[in-house]
Amino acid sequence: RGILGHGSVLTATSYANRTSPVKRGVWVLENLLGAPPPPPPANVPGLEDSDSVADPSDPESRPRSVRERMERHRTDPVCASCHVRMDPLGFALESFDAVGGYRELPLEQTSGTLPSGLELTGPVSVRDMLLSNSEDFVATVTEKLMTYALGRGVEYYDRPSIRRIVRSAEADDYRWSSLIFGIVESSPFQMRKARER
Repeated sequence: RGILGHGSVLTATSYANRTSPVKRGVWVLENLLGAPPPPPPANVPGLEDSDSVADPSDPESRPRSVRERMERHRTDPVCASCHVRMDPLGFALESFDAVGGYRELPLEQTSGTLPSGLELTGPVSVRDMLLSNSEDFVATVTEKLMTYALGRGVEYYDRPSIRRIVRSAEADDYRWSSLIFGIVESSPFQMRKARER
């Protein structure tokens, strides 16, 4: 299942009682593609759980799905400019519940189209999209690993080392070990300051 199907990621990107395609899409953009969306405007209300309940006064009503409730975000051009990027990624991961268990859902609930026109139809298509953007994906993962290894955020002067690590890893088919060795052998890691006690 890989990282996209890992329970820790899926739980961290869900609410206690339901999944969140928005949180999952933002997580993929931030942590795997290095392209975080800007923060939402302060006055944007969240999805109301009451919206998911059928209207008792209307016998024809039915509970609205998360996708149907999220369509409201698409009606506002300010919201739509970001949601068009993150919602398809999050919807493609909807076949996992809030704690990472696999569930069968209709295709229309687990699919979406990115602004590039790429159709995502589930977690496998997100994985394939990441693999087709392997340099961006590897650069982002390398930056996250470097942050962990250094015990601090990555600075502008660390970027040349990250680019060298990614180029070196590319020559080794992006093997995990080549990323780790590249970080350990890099100047930022070798020259890091020890924490004072």
